[in-house]
Amino acid sequence: MKKKLAAAAGTAIAVCASLLAVAPQAQAQTQAVAQTQADAQTQADAQAADTPGFHISAGRLLDANGKDFVMRGVNHAHAWYPDRTDQALSDIKALGANSVRVVLATGDQWTRNDAADVAHVVAECKENRLVCVLEAHDTTGYGEAGAAVPLSRAVDYWLGVKDALVGQEKYVIVNIGNEPYGNSHYGAWTADTKTAIGRMRAAGIDHTLMVDAPNWGQDWSFTMRDNAAAVMAADPDRNTLFDIHMYGVYDTPAEVSDYLGRYVSAGLPVVVGEFGDMHSDGNPDEDAIMATAESRGVGYLGWSWSGNGSGVEYLDLVQNFDRSRLTAWGQRLFNGTNGIKATAREASVFAGTGNDDTTAPTAPGTPAVTGVTADSVRLTWPAATDNTGVSGYDVVRVEGGQETVAASTPTTTATVTGLAADTTYTFAVYARDAAGNRSPRSATVTATTDDNVVGACSVEYRLSDWGSSFNADVTIRNRSDKAVDGWELVFDFPGAQKINSVWNARATQQGGTVRATHEAWTRTIPAGGSVSFGLNGSSSGGNGIPTAFALNGQTCGS
Repeated sequence: MKKKLAAAAGTAIAVCASLLAVAPQAQAQTQAVAQTQADAQTQADAQAADTPGFHISAGRLLDANGKDFVMRGVNHAHAWYPDRTDQALSDIKALGANSVRVVLATGDQWTRNDAADVAHVVAECKENRLVCVLEAHDTTGYGEAGAAVPLSRAVDYWLGVKDALVGQEKYVIVNIGNEPYGNSHYGAWTADTKTAIGRMRAAGIDHTLMVDAPNWGQDWSFTMRDNAAAVMAADPDRNTLFDIHMYGVYDTPAEVSDYLGRYVSAGLPVVVGEFGDMHSDGNPDEDAIMATAESRGVGYLGWSWSGNGSGVEYLDLVQNFDRSRLTAWGQRLFNGTNGIKATAREASVFAGTGNDDTTAPTAPGTPAVTGVTADSVRLTWPAATDNTGVSGYDVVRVEGGQETVAASTPTTTATVTGLAADTTYTFAVYARDAAGNRSPRSATVTATTDDNVVGACSVEYRLSDWGSSFNADVTIRNRSDKAVDGWELVFDFPGAQKINSVWNARATQQGGTVRATHEAWTRTIPAGGSVSFGLNGSSSGGNGIPTAFALNGQTCGS
């Protein structure tokens, strides 16, 4: 399915597609890759000191004053509604947003927004104290949508309007191309994106660059996720922000948390550049998207202000561009829990607007290790204090003289995931306030993850087969001499089975792959003990027994 937005002349744009397949689970980041990223970031930080604009540091988006900036905003379709833009930006700001993603056209599919028009949009964003994310839309669904153009044409466009961009690095982020690649030929995304970034830098465009995922922006193939580190390394400025669009693919909290969490754990910057509260390709979990973004310090931009058509009018945030007529989606995004009004903080580059706080919080207390598994560590620390209030904390992994953000949270507890088994790590914590001031670093703490459970677990899968439906009783046995604290069991159905319900565990399914995780009462598998859970499902082609199981990433026997 494709999201469409109707222009005055009835023009429609394709935005996202249904979940077709899911790539295999990505391998965890290696120590070598982490060190390479850290070395690259040191170089990027040195370059950023000479660049008076937005920049990336330790996986965070910082403004020109070095203050943490988290996007809380919306999308506006300037390309089709240019006469609505001035008022729309004023209204978007009045409802509490700190940023806006503006649709522009390169002239390949829709009427070109020239340099003078782009300069006007930037001036209006600045007038309304909104960080301006400019995106070229004609690339939408390239490889599948017949009229779409490649990223190379978007780069041509940006070079053509360069005069409107240079000097605006404090206020503008350049989103090279919207949703490049649909669900065909998306394997070329990595090389094309690297090339596009290289051309932009060679031409002297020093802004933070934002790059969209393929698969109509939803990255169900994990192409962007698994190649983000390589794309960042290809940017000589190390100043690239990754943009995921969350529609029907992201319909459970587990999927949202896993996708965003992998970037945070890898020290890579990510933003949810589009999402909605419903969609024809599936029902996105907007509550999970907003809650996860807030807890991890990730930005988000809802789609879209007004003017949607072709059956997706429900994505309008306001009716007929009238800010006094918020839709249900608009009420949720602006005024709801973890919404824009409650969480947005204006960029500090807009001087004299209440962001003159220059006092950093005190250092948090020394963190304590309160939980360890083979691939995660849970930390808790005494709170920092601040003259206006602490807004969040960043947990960093310390390796020599380098730091990588491992988790972000508004509370004094965080779980760092994606770690290697039987490995010692060093962590510390920073506090930050609403103005983006960062505290001194806390004292460090070390933690060693548990051993792997390779060869020390087994799974029994007992099937009750009724043809078009089935039950399965699953028992996980811990054959080691150490308890397993928290678990995830992954297996693949051999046929077209689909889970309907689960008891004594939680489960998600993508294609034939099932990920079952513990409930509170089944969290611990004692040394030499077991836990069991059950599931009910249906099938259109018979039922079989899975042949391979992995517990916390390690292969089990049967």
